[in-house]
Amino acid sequence: MVLLVLDGIGDLRTLDQPRTALEAARTPYMDALARRSALGRIVPAGTGITPGSGPGHLSLFGYDPRSPEADIGRGVLEALGSGVEVRPGDVTARGNFATVDGSGKLTDRRAGRIATAECKRLVRVLQGAIEARPIAGIEVQLTAGIGYRFVLLLRGEGLSPRIHDTDPQRLGVSPLEPQPREPEAAATVGKVKQVLAVLQEAVVDEPRANRLLLRGFSVLPNLPRLGEVHQMRCGAFAGYPLYRGVAGACGMEVVPCGKSFADTLAEAERHWDRFDYFFLHVKGTDAAGEDGNLDAKVAVIEEVDAQLPDLLALEPDVLAITGDHSTPAPMKAHSWHPVPLLLNSARCFIDECTLFNETAAIRGHLGTFPAQDLMALMLANAGRLKKFGA
Repeated sequence: MVLLVLDGIGDLRTLDQPRTALEAARTPYMDALARRSALGRIVPAGTGITPGSGPGHLSLFGYDPRSPEADIGRGVLEALGSGVEVRPGDVTARGNFATVDGSGKLTDRRAGRIATAECKRLVRVLQGAIEARPIAGIEVQLTAGIGYRFVLLLRGEGLSPRIHDTDPQRLGVSPLEPQPREPEAAATVGKVKQVLAVLQEAVVDEPRANRLLLRGFSVLPNLPRLGEVHQMRCGAFAGYPLYRGVAGACGMEVVPCGKSFADTLAEAERHWDRFDYFFLHVKGTDAAGEDGNLDAKVAVIEEVDAQLPDLLALEPDVLAITGDHSTPAPMKAHSWHPVPLLLNSARCFIDECTLFNETAAIRGHLGTFPAQDLMALMLANAGRLKKFGA
Protein backbone atom coordinates (compact mmCIF):
# COMPACT_ATOMS: atom_id res chain seq x y z
CA MET A 1 0.00 0.00 0.00
CA VAL A 2 1.30 3.43 -0.95
CA LEU A 3 0.02 6.75 0.38
CA LEU A 4 1.39 9.55 -1.79
CA VAL A 5 0.81 12.87 -0.06
CA LEU A 6 1.13 16.03 -2.13
CA ASP A 7 1.10 18.40 0.79
CA GLY A 8 -1.53 21.12 0.48
CA ILE A 9 -2.61 19.87 -2.97
CA GLY A 10 -6.19 21.18 -2.78
CA ASP A 11 -6.87 24.59 -4.31
CA LEU A 12 -9.67 26.97 -5.29
CA ARG A 13 -11.40 28.43 -8.29
CA THR A 14 -11.92 32.16 -7.82
CA LEU A 15 -12.71 35.09 -10.10
CA ASP A 16 -9.01 35.93 -10.19
CA GLN A 17 -7.88 32.28 -10.37
CA PRO A 18 -10.32 30.43 -12.64
CA ARG A 19 -8.35 27.16 -12.57
CA THR A 20 -6.89 25.23 -9.65
CA ALA A 21 -3.32 23.99 -9.71
CA LEU A 22 -4.47 20.46 -10.59
CA GLU A 23 -6.62 21.82 -13.41
CA ALA A 24 -3.83 23.98 -14.79
CA ALA A 25 -1.17 21.28 -14.59
CA ARG A 26 -0.42 18.85 -17.40
CA THR A 27 -0.83 15.48 -15.67
CA PRO A 28 -1.20 12.78 -18.33
CA TYR A 29 -0.21 9.95 -16.00
CA MET A 30 -2.46 10.97 -13.09
CA ASP A 31 -5.34 11.46 -15.53
CA ALA A 32 -4.75 8.06 -17.10
CA LEU A 33 -4.69 6.53 -13.63
CA ALA A 34 -7.93 8.34 -12.76
CA ARG A 35 -9.65 6.53 -15.62
CA ARG A 36 -9.09 3.22 -13.82
CA SER A 37 -9.52 4.41 -10.25
CA ALA A 38 -12.07 5.80 -7.82
CA LEU A 39 -12.07 9.49 -6.91
CA GLY A 40 -13.49 11.42 -3.99
CA ARG A 41 -12.63 14.02 -1.39
CA ILE A 42 -11.45 13.82 2.20
CA VAL A 43 -12.05 16.22 5.10
CA PRO A 44 -8.96 16.22 7.34
CA ALA A 45 -10.24 17.46 10.71
CA GLY A 46 -13.93 18.31 10.33
CA THR A 47 -16.17 20.55 8.28
CA GLY A 48 -14.94 24.12 8.38
CA ILE A 49 -11.85 23.25 10.44
CA THR A 50 -8.48 24.32 9.04
CA PRO A 51 -5.91 21.68 10.09
CA GLY A 52 -2.23 22.03 10.76
CA SER A 53 0.15 19.60 9.11
CA GLY A 54 0.30 17.38 12.20
CA PRO A 55 -3.47 16.77 12.52
CA GLY A 56 -3.74 16.55 8.73
CA HIS A 57 -1.27 13.68 8.56
CA LEU A 58 -2.56 11.93 11.68
CA SER A 59 -5.98 11.75 10.04
CA LEU A 60 -4.45 10.24 6.89
CA PHE A 61 -2.83 7.57 9.06
CA GLY A 62 -6.21 6.65 10.57
CA TYR A 63 -6.12 8.56 13.86
CA ASP A 64 -8.86 10.89 15.05
CA PRO A 65 -7.01 14.23 15.01
CA ARG A 66 -9.42 15.71 17.54
CA SER A 67 -8.91 12.97 20.15
CA PRO A 68 -6.85 13.76 23.28
CA GLU A 69 -4.11 11.25 22.43
CA ALA A 70 -3.67 12.87 19.00
CA ASP A 71 -3.22 16.34 20.46
CA ILE A 72 0.44 16.51 19.50
CA GLY A 73 2.16 19.85 19.31
CA ARG A 74 4.20 20.86 16.32
CA GLY A 75 7.28 21.25 18.48
CA VAL A 76 7.71 17.59 19.35
CA LEU A 77 6.94 16.54 15.77
CA GLU A 78 9.62 18.87 14.46
CA ALA A 79 12.02 17.63 17.15
CA LEU A 80 11.47 13.94 16.43
CA GLY A 81 11.77 14.55 12.71
CA SER A 82 15.04 16.41 13.23
CA GLY A 83 16.55 13.53 15.18
CA VAL A 84 16.47 15.35 18.51
CA GLU A 85 16.47 13.10 21.57
CA VAL A 86 13.28 14.00 23.43
CA ARG A 87 12.97 12.58 26.94
CA PRO A 88 9.83 12.31 29.07
CA GLY A 89 9.22 15.72 30.63
CA ASP A 90 11.11 17.67 27.98
CA VAL A 91 9.19 20.58 26.44
CA THR A 92 9.79 21.32 22.77
CA ALA A 93 8.70 24.10 20.43
CA ARG A 94 9.00 24.67 16.71
CA GLY A 95 10.80 27.94 15.97
CA ASN A 96 10.75 30.26 12.97
CA PHE A 97 13.34 32.86 12.18
CA ALA A 98 11.32 35.93 11.17
CA THR A 99 11.77 39.55 10.13
CA VAL A 100 10.45 42.63 11.95
CA ASP A 101 10.73 46.26 10.91
CA GLY A 102 12.03 49.16 12.98
CA SER A 103 8.78 49.39 14.91
CA GLY A 104 8.85 45.69 15.83
CA LYS A 105 6.08 44.68 13.40
CA LEU A 106 6.38 41.43 11.47
CA THR A 107 7.12 41.85 7.78
CA ASP A 108 8.02 38.20 7.04
CA ARG A 109 7.20 35.22 9.26
CA ARG A 110 9.83 33.11 7.47
CA ALA A 111 12.73 35.57 7.23
CA GLY A 112 12.69 35.45 3.45
CA ARG A 113 12.96 31.64 3.57
CA ILE A 114 16.64 31.80 4.49
CA ALA A 115 18.85 28.93 3.38
CA THR A 116 19.46 25.97 5.66
CA ALA A 117 23.16 26.88 5.88
CA GLU A 118 22.18 30.31 7.20
CA CYS A 119 19.81 28.70 9.70
CA LYS A 120 22.61 26.49 10.99
CA ARG A 121 24.87 29.52 11.42
CA LEU A 122 22.20 31.38 13.36
CA VAL A 123 21.48 28.40 15.60
CA ARG A 124 25.16 28.19 16.49
CA VAL A 125 24.99 31.86 17.45
CA LEU A 126 21.91 31.25 19.59
CA GLN A 127 23.35 28.17 21.31
CA GLY A 128 26.51 30.10 22.10
CA ALA A 129 24.48 32.96 23.56
CA ILE A 130 22.46 30.71 25.85
CA GLU A 131 25.56 28.83 27.00
CA ALA A 132 27.19 32.16 27.86
CA ARG A 133 24.12 33.25 29.83
CA PRO A 134 22.46 30.04 31.11
CA ILE A 135 18.97 30.08 32.63
CA ALA A 136 18.84 28.71 36.17
CA GLY A 137 17.01 25.39 36.54
CA ILE A 138 16.74 24.41 32.88
CA GLU A 139 18.88 23.11 30.03
CA VAL A 140 18.28 24.77 26.66
CA GLN A 141 19.05 23.01 23.39
CA LEU A 142 18.57 24.44 19.89
CA THR A 143 18.64 22.39 16.69
CA ALA A 144 18.61 23.77 13.15
CA GLY A 145 15.90 22.53 10.82
CA ILE A 146 15.28 23.11 7.13
CA GLY A 147 15.40 26.71 5.89
CA TYR A 148 14.03 29.14 8.45
CA ARG A 149 12.96 26.47 10.98
CA PHE A 150 14.58 25.37 14.22
CA VAL A 151 13.71 23.35 17.34
CA LEU A 152 13.84 24.65 20.90
CA LEU A 153 14.06 22.03 23.65
CA LEU A 154 13.80 22.79 27.37
CA ARG A 155 14.82 20.19 29.94
CA GLY A 156 14.23 20.52 33.66
CA GLU A 157 11.94 19.66 36.53
CA GLY A 158 8.24 20.47 36.45
CA LEU A 159 8.06 22.01 32.98
CA SER A 160 4.64 22.40 31.33
CA PRO A 161 3.87 22.57 27.59
CA ARG A 162 0.60 24.45 28.15
CA ILE A 163 1.89 27.66 26.60
CA HIS A 164 0.37 29.78 23.84
CA ASP A 165 2.30 30.33 20.61
CA THR A 166 4.25 33.53 20.14
CA ASP A 167 3.59 33.46 16.39
CA PRO A 168 0.52 35.62 15.62
CA GLN A 169 0.24 33.94 12.17
CA ARG A 170 -0.13 37.29 10.40
CA LEU A 171 1.94 40.26 9.32
CA GLY A 172 1.86 43.89 10.41
CA VAL A 173 1.65 43.07 14.11
CA SER A 174 4.23 42.41 16.80
CA PRO A 175 5.15 38.87 17.88
CA LEU A 176 3.17 37.72 20.90
CA GLU A 177 4.57 37.35 24.38
CA PRO A 178 4.54 33.79 25.82
CA GLN A 179 1.40 33.26 27.88
CA PRO A 180 0.25 30.26 29.95
CA ARG A 181 -2.75 28.34 28.69
CA GLU A 182 -3.26 27.02 32.21
CA PRO A 183 -2.03 28.33 35.61
CA GLU A 184 0.33 25.36 36.00
CA ALA A 185 2.42 26.68 33.10
CA ALA A 186 3.14 30.10 34.64
CA ALA A 187 6.55 29.10 35.97
CA THR A 188 7.56 27.58 32.63
CA VAL A 189 6.43 30.73 30.83
CA GLY A 190 8.76 32.71 33.06
CA LYS A 191 11.65 30.49 31.94
CA VAL A 192 10.66 30.82 28.28
CA LYS A 193 10.64 34.61 28.57
CA GLN A 194 14.16 34.52 30.00
CA VAL A 195 15.33 32.24 27.20
CA LEU A 196 13.77 34.45 24.53
CA ALA A 197 15.35 37.57 26.00
CA VAL A 198 18.82 36.02 25.63
CA LEU A 199 18.17 34.60 22.18
CA GLN A 200 16.48 37.70 20.84
CA GLU A 201 19.39 39.89 21.83
CA ALA A 202 21.73 37.59 19.89
CA VAL A 203 19.93 38.14 16.54
CA VAL A 204 18.55 41.67 16.88
CA ASP A 205 21.04 43.08 14.37
CA GLU A 206 20.57 40.37 11.72
CA PRO A 207 19.34 41.82 8.39
CA ARG A 208 16.49 39.31 7.92
CA ALA A 209 16.37 36.75 10.74
CA ASN A 210 16.06 39.33 13.50
CA ARG A 211 13.18 37.81 15.43
CA LEU A 212 12.15 34.40 16.77
CA LEU A 213 8.62 32.94 16.70
CA LEU A 214 7.66 29.84 18.70
CA ARG A 215 4.80 27.44 17.98
CA GLY A 216 3.50 24.13 19.23
CA PHE A 217 4.91 23.77 22.75
CA SER A 218 4.59 20.06 23.42
CA VAL A 219 5.90 16.88 25.03
CA LEU A 220 6.26 13.27 23.83
CA PRO A 221 2.97 11.75 22.55
CA ASN A 222 1.56 8.38 23.46
CA LEU A 223 -0.10 7.10 20.28
CA PRO A 224 -0.90 3.48 19.40
CA ARG A 225 1.77 2.27 16.99
CA LEU A 226 0.41 2.00 13.47
CA GLY A 227 2.25 -1.19 12.59
CA GLU A 228 1.07 -2.99 15.71
CA VAL A 229 -2.53 -1.88 15.26
CA HIS A 230 -2.73 -3.11 11.66
CA GLN A 231 -0.08 -5.85 11.74
CA MET A 232 2.03 -4.35 8.97
CA ARG A 233 5.48 -2.93 8.40
CA CYS A 234 5.27 0.81 7.85
CA GLY A 235 7.93 2.97 6.19
CA ALA A 236 7.99 6.76 5.97
CA PHE A 237 9.85 8.60 3.21
CA ALA A 238 9.78 12.36 3.81
CA GLY A 239 12.43 15.00 3.32
CA TYR A 240 11.32 17.47 5.99
CA PRO A 241 11.47 17.09 9.80
CA LEU A 242 7.81 17.69 10.68
CA TYR A 243 6.55 14.88 8.46
CA ARG A 244 9.26 12.48 9.60
CA GLY A 245 8.28 13.43 13.14
CA VAL A 246 4.58 12.69 12.79
CA ALA A 247 5.37 9.39 11.07
CA GLY A 248 7.82 8.46 13.82
CA ALA A 249 5.27 9.39 16.49
CA CYS A 250 2.92 6.84 14.90
CA GLY A 251 5.57 4.14 15.06
CA MET A 252 6.65 4.14 11.41
CA GLU A 253 10.26 3.49 10.50
CA VAL A 254 11.59 6.76 9.09
CA VAL A 255 13.91 6.15 6.15
CA PRO A 256 16.32 8.96 5.20
CA CYS A 257 15.68 10.32 1.72
CA GLY A 258 16.14 13.43 -0.38
CA LYS A 259 13.66 16.26 -0.76
CA SER A 260 12.80 15.76 -4.44
CA PHE A 261 10.11 13.27 -5.36
CA ALA A 262 12.59 11.46 -7.60
CA ASP A 263 14.94 10.93 -4.65
CA THR A 264 12.07 9.91 -2.37
CA LEU A 265 10.78 7.42 -4.91
CA ALA A 266 14.22 5.97 -5.55
CA GLU A 267 14.69 5.36 -1.83
CA ALA A 268 11.26 3.74 -1.57
CA GLU A 269 12.16 1.42 -4.45
CA ARG A 270 15.34 0.37 -2.65
CA HIS A 271 13.24 -0.61 0.39
CA TRP A 272 10.29 -2.03 -1.53
CA ASP A 273 10.57 -5.51 0.00
CA ARG A 274 10.89 -4.23 3.58
CA PHE A 275 7.49 -2.61 4.10
CA ASP A 276 3.79 -3.26 3.58
CA TYR A 277 2.81 0.41 3.85
CA PHE A 278 4.70 3.32 2.31
CA PHE A 279 4.12 6.97 3.20
CA LEU A 280 5.67 9.19 0.51
CA HIS A 281 5.64 12.94 1.08
CA VAL A 282 5.96 15.88 -1.34
CA LYS A 283 6.40 19.30 0.28
CA GLY A 284 6.64 21.65 -2.70
CA THR A 285 2.91 21.94 -3.38
CA ASP A 286 2.28 23.31 0.11
CA ALA A 287 5.19 25.76 0.02
CA ALA A 288 4.02 27.13 -3.33
CA GLY A 289 0.46 27.48 -2.08
CA GLU A 290 1.60 29.38 1.00
CA ASP A 291 3.57 31.72 -1.26
CA GLY A 292 0.48 32.27 -3.43
CA ASN A 293 2.47 31.00 -6.40
CA LEU A 294 0.12 29.00 -8.61
CA ASP A 295 2.76 28.47 -11.32
CA ALA A 296 5.18 26.95 -8.81
CA LYS A 297 2.45 24.68 -7.47
CA VAL A 298 1.64 23.56 -11.00
CA ALA A 299 5.33 22.84 -11.64
CA VAL A 300 5.58 20.58 -8.57
CA ILE A 301 2.47 18.65 -9.60
CA GLU A 302 3.85 18.16 -13.10
CA GLU A 303 7.18 16.99 -11.69
CA VAL A 304 5.42 14.35 -9.59
CA ASP A 305 3.28 13.28 -12.53
CA ALA A 306 6.36 12.76 -14.69
CA GLN A 307 7.75 10.35 -12.07
CA LEU A 308 4.47 8.49 -11.55
CA PRO A 309 5.26 5.71 -14.08
CA ASP A 310 8.26 4.73 -11.94
CA LEU A 311 5.97 4.33 -8.93
CA LEU A 312 3.37 2.37 -10.92
CA ALA A 313 6.13 0.09 -12.24
CA LEU A 314 6.56 -1.16 -8.66
CA GLU A 315 2.98 -2.48 -8.92
CA PRO A 316 1.56 -1.35 -5.57
CA ASP A 317 -1.59 -3.25 -4.59
CA VAL A 318 -3.19 0.00 -3.41
CA LEU A 319 -2.20 3.55 -4.30
CA ALA A 320 -3.82 6.63 -2.77
CA ILE A 321 -2.88 10.11 -4.01
CA THR A 322 -4.12 13.01 -1.93
CA GLY A 323 -3.02 15.76 0.48
CA ASP A 324 -3.06 16.37 4.21
CA HIS A 325 -5.05 19.58 3.68
CA SER A 326 -5.70 22.21 1.03
CA THR A 327 -3.38 25.20 0.63
CA PRO A 328 -5.10 27.39 -1.97
CA ALA A 329 -2.80 29.83 -3.72
CA PRO A 330 -5.34 32.68 -3.44
CA MET A 331 -5.40 32.27 0.35
CA LYS A 332 -1.64 31.75 0.84
CA ALA A 333 -2.47 29.49 3.80
CA HIS A 334 -3.92 26.17 4.87
CA SER A 335 -7.69 26.00 4.49
CA TRP A 336 -10.72 23.94 5.47
CA HIS A 337 -11.61 22.92 1.90
CA PRO A 338 -11.93 19.18 1.17
CA VAL A 339 -8.91 17.56 -0.45
CA PRO A 340 -9.11 15.61 -3.75
CA LEU A 341 -8.37 11.88 -3.48
CA LEU A 342 -7.51 9.23 -6.06
CA LEU A 343 -7.65 5.59 -4.95
CA ASN A 344 -6.43 2.79 -7.21
CA SER A 345 -6.52 -0.97 -6.65
CA ALA A 346 -7.79 -4.11 -8.32
CA ARG A 347 -10.81 -3.92 -5.98
CA CYS A 348 -11.78 -0.27 -6.37
CA PHE A 349 -15.00 0.82 -8.11
CA ILE A 350 -13.90 2.48 -11.34
CA ASP A 351 -16.04 5.58 -11.69
CA GLU A 352 -16.63 7.91 -14.66
CA CYS A 353 -13.88 10.39 -13.78
CA THR A 354 -11.29 10.87 -16.51
CA LEU A 355 -9.16 13.56 -14.84
CA PHE A 356 -7.63 14.03 -11.39
CA ASN A 357 -8.65 17.42 -10.06
CA GLU A 358 -11.08 19.02 -7.60
CA THR A 359 -14.07 19.09 -9.95
CA ALA A 360 -13.68 15.44 -10.92
CA ALA A 361 -13.21 14.48 -7.28
CA ILE A 362 -16.56 16.08 -6.39
CA ARG A 363 -18.25 13.68 -8.85
CA GLY A 364 -16.19 10.66 -7.80
CA HIS A 365 -17.64 7.41 -6.51
CA LEU A 366 -15.99 7.72 -3.10
CA GLY A 367 -17.86 10.91 -2.21
CA THR A 368 -16.66 13.20 0.56
CA PHE A 369 -15.70 11.53 3.84
CA PRO A 370 -13.46 11.99 6.92
CA ALA A 371 -9.78 11.59 6.15
CA GLN A 372 -9.32 9.25 9.12
CA ASP A 373 -11.40 6.66 7.24
CA LEU A 374 -8.88 6.51 4.40
CA MET A 375 -6.67 4.02 6.21
CA ALA A 376 -9.54 1.54 6.57
CA LEU A 377 -10.42 2.06 2.91
CA MET A 378 -6.85 1.32 1.86
CA LEU A 379 -6.71 -1.76 4.09
CA ALA A 380 -10.00 -3.01 2.65
CA ASN A 381 -8.76 -2.52 -0.92
CA ALA A 382 -5.62 -4.44 0.02
CA GLY A 383 -7.71 -7.35 1.34
CA ARG A 384 -6.29 -6.92 4.83
CA LEU A 385 -9.56 -6.54 6.75
CA LYS A 386 -11.61 -9.51 7.94
CA LYS A 387 -15.37 -9.73 7.65
CA PHE A 388 -17.19 -7.95 10.49
CA GLY A 389 -19.54 -10.17 12.45
CA ALA A 390 -20.93 -13.60 11.73
